Amino acid sequence: MSAADGDRVARVLVADDQAVVREGIVMLLGLLPGIEVVGSARDGEEAVALTAELGPDVVLMDLRMPRCDGVEATRRIRDRHPGTEVVVLTTYADDDSLFPALRAGARGYLTKDAGGEEIERAVRDVIDGRAGLSPAVQRRLLERLIDRDGRDDRDSGDGSGHRGDRDGRDDPNTRGEPSVAGGGLGTMSGASGGSSGPGGDGLTERETEVLVLVADGLSNPEIAGRLRISTATVKTHINNLFAKTGVRDRVQAVRYAYQHGLVRTPGRRVT
Repeated sequence: MSAADGDRVARVLVADDQAVVREGIVMLLGLLPGIEVVGSARDGEEAVALTAELGPDVVLMDLRMPRCDGVEATRRIRDRHPGTEVVVLTTYADDDSLFPALRAGARGYLTKDAGGEEIERAVRDVIDGRAGLSPAVQRRLLERLIDRDGRDDRDSGDGSGHRGDRDGRDDPNTRGEPSVAGGGLGTMSGASGGSSGPGGDGLTERETEVLVLVADGLSNPEIAGRLRISTATVKTHINNLFAKTGVRDRVQAVRYAYQHGLVRTPGRRVT
């Protein structure tokens, strides 16, 4: 995923209040052929100002910063500069950090143990309109969504398990909750109504195997190594299973795998 592969170079602004961390991230990104660092900011206020001045494709945003924190800076950037995406890069993956950032408009969320390849992939994903979420964040979102769906089913009151409002507007506990779809936030499509379990929706045994490994949070190279096939073959299987199941990105694929019984809990395969 680099300029050499035909993708344009992504212009990135780094925002972090800790100088040593900020400089380290800038140095790391400078080694990646698919990314050009156009500037760095010491806090949210400077990130907003530099976004207006430099027009980056993506802001790599820390959350806990002085003057203006990352959530507020994300909200301002997305309101004023909708062509700039935000990927959060933070130490924190708790709900009090994750969900406010997503509601503010962040399309990506990584923790600072992410490597260069994962950061580059997240940057490219958000530019292409997909969610740039780490596997751990994907699983946390799915746990919240599934908990919410189960609560809505139990509280429907008609004994049928059917919810009166699938947007969750009847339930004040779910109002404003992010849901996963379309590379960002929205409603799940294509993940229900088909056959459940391995082979559902016409998946081959290999496609099902790849889907389970995607749900386990493995990257394409890791899946290729596990199955002893090429990365290109993994991409072909993923494209095929996306088409068959109607999902549009890896986040939806993980939820599909959970809903159709391929994994019992996030990260654990059904045995």
